[in-house]
Amino acid sequence: MGNTTRHWMPEGLKYILVSSLAFALMSSCVKLVSTYDIPVLQIVAARAFISLLLSYAVIRRKGIPVLGNNKLLLTLRGVAGVIGLMCIFYALTILPLAEANIIQNLTPVFTAVLAISLLGEKVHRSTIACIALSLIGLVITVKPGLLVNSATDLPATGVIAALFGAVASAIAYTTVKKLSTTEDSSVIVFYFPLIALPVSLTLLGTDIVMPEIEALVLLILIGVLTQLAQICLTNAMRVEAANRVTAYSYIQIIFSMILGGLLFNEIPSVWTWLGGSLIVTGALINVFGNVRKQSQVSDMKTRTT
Repeated sequence: MGNTTRHWMPEGLKYILVSSLAFALMSSCVKLVSTYDIPVLQIVAARAFISLLLSYAVIRRKGIPVLGNNKLLLTLRGVAGVIGLMCIFYALTILPLAEANIIQNLTPVFTAVLAISLLGEKVHRSTIACIALSLIGLVITVKPGLLVNSATDLPATGVIAALFGAVASAIAYTTVKKLSTTEDSSVIVFYFPLIALPVSLTLLGTDIVMPEIEALVLLILIGVLTQLAQICLTNAMRVEAANRVTAYSYIQIIFSMILGGLLFNEIPSVWTWLGGSLIVTGALINVFGNVRKQSQVSDMKTRTT
């Protein structure tokens, strides 16, 4: 049975499907637990606490220094991650599940812009196409009233929060790309909860709400599902090319649409489908454009050696 499964489904695809489903379920849990009047900062703190314990256990098992080498850049990664998570969690409490995930998937666009400006990467046609299609898709998704008067726009507060979350996540990803040459991946992951927990608890102050049993279970699930998603994503990156992992990961939007309909009776509008399709198309053009560019560079090196 196992050999049959491996034959028709690549191992990397299995990992990314589980990761995407776990991320979508985590988003659903965030949206559900917010109905129990649990503050967003408390949700962030609960998620960080579980992640801190699990990440620390992994580092101890590896026997590597807990705080890493480049502490300044690691701290920046942690701060950006905290801001991104707070904004994304807040957006999930306001926006429909599918729309929040679509806007969150603008992270690759902002990452491409930051890579050009901060890491000195070259501007390619695929990147320009990605940015253009994603911006058009964003406008169609959040502001369809510009095209059709009868269309309903998304709440501005939720959209702004989701966009800030995507930008902060892009900063975190760009920092991770820089850190990956000097730091163990477990240390990079560890810095997020290391900073997120004290920051969220400090900002939360005395506004902590004692959760009911159902809310407590959801808070625990948020941490566990996030850790499961990250582990599966890491395994997918280990056994599959990064471009394919990125392409596969957009299945999370489909999972979010299904869960939004089942749990919250949210039916995506035609504008969500159209705008989301443009955003995903733009991202995939950039992914496969980069693959083609790398292939051409590799061919050039082969010919000159």
